[in-house]
Amino acid sequence: MIESATVLAPDLELAEVDAVCEKARATQQAWAQRADQTLLDRAALAAAWTLMQPERNRELSELAVATTGLGRVEDKVVKNHRKTLGLLRDLQAVKSCGVIRKLPAQGLTEIARPLGVIGAVVPSTNPLATPINNAVNALKCGNAIVLSPSPKGSEACARLLEYMHMEFDKAGVPRDLVQMLPRPSSKAKTNRLMQQVDLVVVTGSQANVRAAYSSGTPAIGVGAGNVAVIVDETADTADAAGKIAASKCFDNATSCSSENALIVVDAAYEQMVSALAKAGGALLTSDERERLIAGHWQNGHLNPAVLAKDIDVLMRTCGLERPDPTQTRFLVAEESGVGPGYPLSGEKMSLALTLYRVADFNEAKLMADKLLRHQGAGHSVGLHTLRRERAEELAETLPTCRVIVNQAHCFATGGSFDNGMPFSLSMGCGSWGGNSIYDNLHWRHFLNVTRVVETIAPREPTLDDMFGAYWAAVGQ
Repeated sequence: MIESATVLAPDLELAEVDAVCEKARATQQAWAQRADQTLLDRAALAAAWTLMQPERNRELSELAVATTGLGRVEDKVVKNHRKTLGLLRDLQAVKSCGVIRKLPAQGLTEIARPLGVIGAVVPSTNPLATPINNAVNALKCGNAIVLSPSPKGSEACARLLEYMHMEFDKAGVPRDLVQMLPRPSSKAKTNRLMQQVDLVVVTGSQANVRAAYSSGTPAIGVGAGNVAVIVDETADTADAAGKIAASKCFDNATSCSSENALIVVDAAYEQMVSALAKAGGALLTSDERERLIAGHWQNGHLNPAVLAKDIDVLMRTCGLERPDPTQTRFLVAEESGVGPGYPLSGEKMSLALTLYRVADFNEAKLMADKLLRHQGAGHSVGLHTLRRERAEELAETLPTCRVIVNQAHCFATGGSFDNGMPFSLSMGCGSWGGNSIYDNLHWRHFLNVTRVVETIAPREPTLDDMFGAYWAAVGQ
């Protein structure tokens, strides 16, 4: 089904948005008056099962790839399942309404309260997993949510919502707790939504992130990815190459956490190139590299014809051939520069990986810093090493919120069953990325906390308690 081409007058468009938000607000307020933890948990589970039910997961994944032209069906099926299952694991024991914590020594009692109505702007790269993640978090905390999908992702989102409402009917959950903006999608509708809700959550376009922050509504936006991964001289190159290949190729690199640049120290370089080749990475000649650049960028912008496409499409579009194309999973292009004049140094969202050769770990750290400051500041870096202290060195010096150690980056950054990160599809990048959060978007971002404050025994220090050491060091 093709999205309706009906175009409404601007004032009617905005009236449509207002009507959706009014329904969401009225439903949320009535729901909040009667919903206890059991009902909130049931609503979250109903939303999650909408996508995790195997037949629906596959049908929706096929629809998402067919309508967006991005990614791979099999990988979306896995992503939808694992991301949602991991989120449910994170939420299972969470108390998100009523009294959630008592601190008698401080005289404090904390009570969870809903935010109200959430507006969530979701990208075409993840038109299913991201809205489900947002909806589950919102419902767990007693909110309503209105989704604003990208134009390419709107059909998949609409079908997802149809199934969700069917699941809500079974579970006794009001349908209007989760809605989407009427199609066709437009910037005007999204901007109006941002003004009408209690919190805006934006994943994807940095233009939408900036619009959210300037909307006058509290907003959580996440930053751009341009993941750089360092391989040092102590790394197990075969293990590193296998993990990088699995991450880079997953869902045709739709994830903002897919590796974009690989920084390899000289002592490990030849061994790493060989390991990448065995993992399916084809190292391009200088002529092939130029053809990749020419096909991948048009007039300074990424070519939509190659974004998140299968490897044969990327190669055909860029005029590239391999003696045995079935052995090629992704392309590897050498580079030395960073910045606007070096397109390979930026995020590519394709099965192309940039390769830097550096003298040693110190130079690798400097190169990663340059790449982050060019694009992707705050997001994440990766490190393959046997020297754990180097990870902390990166964390203390680079403009990044995450250092992923010896892992497949796109599987690890947004939460994994074998690391402690919260499951999420939205990674905050802190002040480096111009974001209001530095951690993975999760349930705590979807509620207010009211504190009851009671008196305790006084704890008033003397001046000497506070300044004694200071006076002793520098005088009064």
